[in-house]
Amino acid sequence: GRGVLSRAMAALGAYRCIECNGEATELYRDYRRGVLRISICKSCQKPVDKYIEYDPVIILINAVLCKAQAYRHILFNTKINIHGKLCVFCLLCEAYLRWLQLQDSSQNTDPDDLIRYAKEWDFYRMFGIASLEQTSFFIGIFITLWWMTPEMMKRKSDFILLLKALLLSTYGKLLLIPAVIWEHDYTPLCLAFIKVFVLISNSQAIRVTLNLNRILPWFAIFFGLILENGVVCLFQKIGWDV
Repeated sequence: GRGVLSRAMAALGAYRCIECNGEATELYRDYRRGVLRISICKSCQKPVDKYIEYDPVIILINAVLCKAQAYRHILFNTKINIHGKLCVFCLLCEAYLRWLQLQDSSQNTDPDDLIRYAKEWDFYRMFGIASLEQTSFFIGIFITLWWMTPEMMKRKSDFILLLKALLLSTYGKLLLIPAVIWEHDYTPLCLAFIKVFVLISNSQAIRVTLNLNRILPWFAIFFGLILENGVVCLFQKIGWDV
């Protein structure tokens, strides 16, 4: 139950105070019979993690608002392993949107099987392009952070945690689904807002994971965008629609 999970995570030193990012040995103490007492951080004298009492919907709302406390709770004090599936689903959403825009620009309505197979290939191609663009974006971030803060990127676990944080922080791409369903004249503006929101989430994820100031994460994201746009330009030179 909760007690076993708490002891296991404490043994790994996985707990963090969501207020000051200080290490903690436990999130709460179980006095049995349903009586729990939230641990107090020794550094800031505040509850280590108030979100353990909150409903998941409240936590999600706080994460959408990009609150650092909610990000620390999700990244350090929970065992969420959906980052891989979430990444694939977000890429599928992005690939579908690009594929839909490509079909809208095509005037060919021939129902021949060859045309249908070509359209299916276009979807797989868009998925591959979206995957390569996101990979190049992450590589740009990792290179910049490794160059600017090598002392924070020494261990393999640091890279894995940062990658997990970046993958989870791309959840904003799920908003592409309603943007497609509720298509209207302002769809390009909505897509721009979604892109900005995802970048803000990425910045907050980097800041929380490595305990950095607000400037360095944006610096890393800027270089990530440069590398991503470089990949886009390469595809365009090849003659692919992106």
